[in-house]
Amino acid sequence: MEDKIEALFNDIDSMDADKFVSYLDENVTFTFGNAPSVIGKENTRMAVDGFFKSIKGISHKKIRMWEHPDSILYQGTSSYTRHDGTELTVPFLNVFILNGENIIDYKIYIDLSQLYTTS
Repeated sequence: MEDKIEALFNDIDSMDADKFVSYLDENVTFTFGNAPSVIGKENTRMAVDGFFKSIKGISHKKIRMWEHPDSILYQGTSSYTRHDGTELTVPFLNVFILNGENIIDYKIYIDLSQLYTTS
């Protein structure tokens, strides 16, 4: 499963919402930071596509990953490039609850309060 999660992050970094949702269950619950949860694969695709359009680029660096029979915890850092070229790097923790090979509950614990502000 580690290879699949690594592929997921590569697809997120390519900012392709269609590739992103290919890892998700049809009935996924997706929660990104303090934003309201989104239910369903298509609603998640639309939310993620909107987020991708709000930034110029993104990259992830893995710190560690813990695998359990029906869940995965993934700790790392995310670097966001704003449209003006400035960057923000913040820590995150993702919790994936699995339904077979697909993610049915995807939670991202992150503080993006500084993403849309520049110093």
